[in-house]
Amino acid sequence: MSTDKNVQGAAPAGAASVPPAEPGGPASRQRRTLLLRALLLGAGVGAAVWGFWYQQEGRWQEETDNAYVQGNLVQITPQTAGTVVAIAADVGEPVRLGQTLVSLDRTNSDVALSSAMADLSSVMRKVKGLYTQERGLRSTIQAAEADVQSRRVTLDKARADYQRRKELARSGAISDEELAHARDTLSAAQSALAASQSTVASLEQQYQGSKALVDGTVVVSHPEVQKAAATLRSAYLDQMRTALIAPVAGHVAQRTVQLGQHVAPGSALMSVLPLDQVWVEANFTETQLAHIRIGQAVELRADAYGDAVSYTGRVASLGLGTGSAFSPLPVQNATGNWIKIVQRLPVRIELTDPKQLISHPLRLGLSMRATVDVHDVSGPLLVAQPRSRPGLSTDVYRKQVDAVDGLIERIVRGGRPAALPAVLGDGR
Repeated sequence: MSTDKNVQGAAPAGAASVPPAEPGGPASRQRRTLLLRALLLGAGVGAAVWGFWYQQEGRWQEETDNAYVQGNLVQITPQTAGTVVAIAADVGEPVRLGQTLVSLDRTNSDVALSSAMADLSSVMRKVKGLYTQERGLRSTIQAAEADVQSRRVTLDKARADYQRRKELARSGAISDEELAHARDTLSAAQSALAASQSTVASLEQQYQGSKALVDGTVVVSHPEVQKAAATLRSAYLDQMRTALIAPVAGHVAQRTVQLGQHVAPGSALMSVLPLDQVWVEANFTETQLAHIRIGQAVELRADAYGDAVSYTGRVASLGLGTGSAFSPLPVQNATGNWIKIVQRLPVRIELTDPKQLISHPLRLGLSMRATVDVHDVSGPLLVAQPRSRPGLSTDVYRKQVDAVDGLIERIVRGGRPAALPAVLGDGR
């Protein structure tokens, strides 16, 4: 056994002995030198590339990842009290402009609307009667005045007849009895004229009172009709408002209302977010604002989609104060323990391509990275002109008023409708 080990461990005959390489030999030092040169060359090339990029692009960009998606949260609040009987949309679902989102119980509003419609019809008949009465009194007064003229002629004739018979009675041509008949006829004519004049005066007084109720108006503009129409308009709007409709198109972002809940005016039931009207609020440090101007192009990337998806935008406005300036407890920089902190100013960035929001929608609060191209610094620092039209508006409530005006016109023209009007909704 020991012999085998010696044989195996023995070096072959005639083989030259090779000394082991030393760690600090020339080959090792040469490899380290080549590696160092490669690293220096790479660093130099990298620095040159970075310098070229910075001169061409980097120094013309301001970038921040302190940016977040913002939008208009449109609150759905009732304008009248009621009990919720239906909820037509939930969180995340799309809604159309004018779509009914929440329905309240209509029992009380139906009763009030029916009463108001009946009152308007009754007032219309009453006011038409006033105009008819005024015209009737005018005709009656004309007839009474004609009767006064006739009575006056009769009185003049009776007076002349009495004077003639009085002269004849002095000469004895007629009897005292005939003269007494003439005197009685004269007295009767005087009494008839006085009675007729009294009737005319009474009719004139009645006419003036009736005229005062309708003077300077027509039926539809009469105060009583206008008052009844206003009551009907209020009752109609109360009924329309039992259906809470979407003032804008979008998606339901929040919902707190529950079926059977009794809601009060002004309480928040849900909110609708128009996803096509979102913007980005980027908070740049005050040292980055030197070259940022309104109108500059912005490239935006969302953390939710990564670098593969980008959005185009433009600087819409620069904030008028830092977050600390508008906080409920502003920083007291005048105190003795002051420490300088670099402040940030919110910059509003509008997205300019709606198609990008369709393919990759943004949600409120998502983190963004904004890169502003500051090549062109000719833009203003403040918005120069006020808006020529509202940035966000709706006319769905105007449609409700137009509908009630049409209902009032139908009642004024042709009487009370046979059925109650339907609640507006679903975009009508």
